[in-house]
Amino acid sequence: MGELFFDFDGTIADSEVGIVNSIKYFVNKLGLRPLTDDQYRLFIGPALTDSLHKYYPEMDDVAVQAAIQTYQEFYTKDGIFQLTLYPGIEAALTQLQASGYVLNIASAKPEGMIKEITAKFNLEHYFTGQYGATLDERIRSTKTQVLQYALQQSGADQSSLMIGDRDTDMVGGRDNGLRTIGVTYGFGSKAELQQAQATVIVATPGDLDAAVSELM
Repeated sequence: MGELFFDFDGTIADSEVGIVNSIKYFVNKLGLRPLTDDQYRLFIGPALTDSLHKYYPEMDDVAVQAAIQTYQEFYTKDGIFQLTLYPGIEAALTQLQASGYVLNIASAKPEGMIKEITAKFNLEHYFTGQYGATLDERIRSTKTQVLQYALQQSGADQSSLMIGDRDTDMVGGRDNGLRTIGVTYGFGSKAELQQAQATVIVATPGDLDAAVSELM
């Protein structure tokens, strides 16, 4: 049966403050060259491993792992709850549940952190499954890998939908044979989502129910 798989950062919550603060912490602590604010924002969504390789191509795997550990040093203590839920997202999730859809999270954020956040913000009751990356991102880090794992764990089929704000969400959905809904209220642009071949693109959480109904 088809289910809904939601990205978290940029789709459920605006987590820019906590994530960017954590990135700046490891950049400063490890003496890396600073990036622009726009570049820091583009870390939000994709696996941290992928973004590190993209923006610091000189870093080898050992250096990348050190950066991830330093990021988590700050994020787990201070950054994790530095976020706000998007206006209207809880109403949208409630409406989708009432329509009979099974909702899940499929995020490149480590799975344990997702569960901490949903508990803190009282979101667990919306989601049947909460799927994420492994803590060190070595086994499962990309959205393609996370979604493959989520589909296996949930038993959902290819009539399911992936919902997210970045091209990685759209690619992850497509790689797993799913149609996708791109949201432009997060961190990705409409052009980015179109280029990644989103099946449908919506502008607000309030548009999600109609988009899901159209596709399922």
